Amino acid sequence: MPSHLSADHPAAQPPGRGSVDALISQTRRLKGEVDAVRRDTHADGWDPRERWQRALYDLALRQLNDIDAHLAQLRDGPPTVPTAPEPAGGRSVPPPPRHGSLLSRVGSAEWNLLTDEASWSGELFQILGRDHTTAPLTLDELPSLVLDEDRASLTAMVTHCLVDAQPIDGEFRVVRPDGEVRTVHMMGEPVLDADGGTASMWAVLRDVSELRRSQKAVSETRDSLQRHQHRAQTEHRLAVELQEAVLPPWRGSLRLPHRGPQTLDLAAHCLPPSHGTLIGGDWYDALELPDGQTLLGVGDLTGHGVTVTSGMAMLLGALRGMAMAGTAPGQLLSLLNQLLDATVQPALGSAVCCRYRPETRTLTWAQAGHPAPLLFRDGTGRRLRAPQGVLLGATASATFEEVHETLEVGDLLLLHTDGLEPGHAAGVTNPASRLLDLAPRFREARTAQDCVRLVVEEFGASERQDDACVLVARVTA
Repeated sequence: MPSHLSADHPAAQPPGRGSVDALISQTRRLKGEVDAVRRDTHADGWDPRERWQRALYDLALRQLNDIDAHLAQLRDGPPTVPTAPEPAGGRSVPPPPRHGSLLSRVGSAEWNLLTDEASWSGELFQILGRDHTTAPLTLDELPSLVLDEDRASLTAMVTHCLVDAQPIDGEFRVVRPDGEVRTVHMMGEPVLDADGGTASMWAVLRDVSELRRSQKAVSETRDSLQRHQHRAQTEHRLAVELQEAVLPPWRGSLRLPHRGPQTLDLAAHCLPPSHGTLIGGDWYDALELPDGQTLLGVGDLTGHGVTVTSGMAMLLGALRGMAMAGTAPGQLLSLLNQLLDATVQPALGSAVCCRYRPETRTLTWAQAGHPAPLLFRDGTGRRLRAPQGVLLGATASATFEEVHETLEVGDLLLLHTDGLEPGHAAGVTNPASRLLDLAPRFREARTAQDCVRLVVEEFGASERQDDACVLVARVTA
């Protein structure tokens, strides 16, 4: 960059070489630390958050590389421009850019307003793609390289500098002779004569095309992440609203007042996943049927989100309709299995379906790949023997066996989905041990709601990847 003095202040003295070397060492140490963290960031191209983080690390490294090269340039002083050998045709060509160094991307210029002369560094010729043997462009000629939409901005910056003695700090895009568009950042200020008038204008011009591309990538990945988060929040809200709309609207104990004396005390609860972001297809239901019996059921559809919750709503609607029509539990599960197999988006699910006849205190139930109900009596608990049954949607020709259990006054029946216990899966030996351990406390509980509260206290703080439902039915008469 050409040296110059302003009339109102002397030129600042350059820093000592030792202090610049210290800054370079600090910058390179920081580069190494950032690069180490960057390598540990695994961006597989799918997670928007990981892509955004990786783009930020890349941008930080680019800027640290720029700082490193700038400091090296400051330490070494103004570069000399090598003269390229003259080819056989007799015309000189500019030296090739030195990749990996900012010297090929930072140039300087001074425009003398008194003589209308321009002085460019060799790097500026490279940035603008011009032959260094040609004359530098004057301020009047410079806009000819600039994109039409950026010319007004450049003109305004130069005018403010020359007329109002304002510093220049702005960007514009230039079109190189080969058609490539580059983004150039220009910083400069007027050089005043002894009378305070503007004698010339100097500037440092930097090719920031790669930097802007990196910043654009960061911005785009950030926007993508925000859209992804907004979509996830919207889907989560819709899933929650759909779940709340479909599951029984009661909280606490459910009373069945329409058919004779009260025979069951019912309560249920749905526990959310530990991180509160994934709504699955878990459901529970208790429904008084026209013949005086009571439908009890719990189940789960695999997956998460609005699609699964809407599938759960469809399945629960079908379950209620067929139960109201008098369909027995085994046949009901068989029809639900065919329904899932015939849907546009096939799914797998598990379920327990029970019909309770109060006159005989008989529980008839069937299951489809689901944990069996637990029966608590006189302070002890056991898991009911599970009839044969496979997951809903696994095979269209599946059949589901029914079994019968006679209950007694004071018995407590507990149905739950497999997400209640972390790590639980169908087929695990004695998966309900923690629930069975609650038997003495259930005996002391006065209502079904008290029993549900005990379950929530025991499992509410557990790490769950999925939501979970629990339904308690206590025989009162």
